[in-house]
Amino acid sequence: MQTQKPFFDDLARLAGGAVNAFTGMKTEMEALVRQQFERWTASMDLVSRDEFEAVRAMAAKAREEQEILAEKLTALEARLNQS
Repeated sequence: MQTQKPFFDDLARLAGGAVNAFTGMKTEMEALVRQQFERWTASMDLVSRDEFEAVRAMAAKAREEQEILAEKLTALEARLNQS
């Protein structure tokens, strides 16, 4: 039985080394995929969340002002029709 113990120790060491190698490969692959994704999104000319929110707020304000102006126009037209 003594002769089998070094065999199992070597086998466990080999398996541990394989796990470490696969972990390193996984980390490398994740970094490469992340880099490719960032390069791909940069080439698409996407806007940031901050820019989107700023334009969204500007559009909401413009919509409110347009509604106010539409109400004023309706009132002016009513006054013009009364005259």
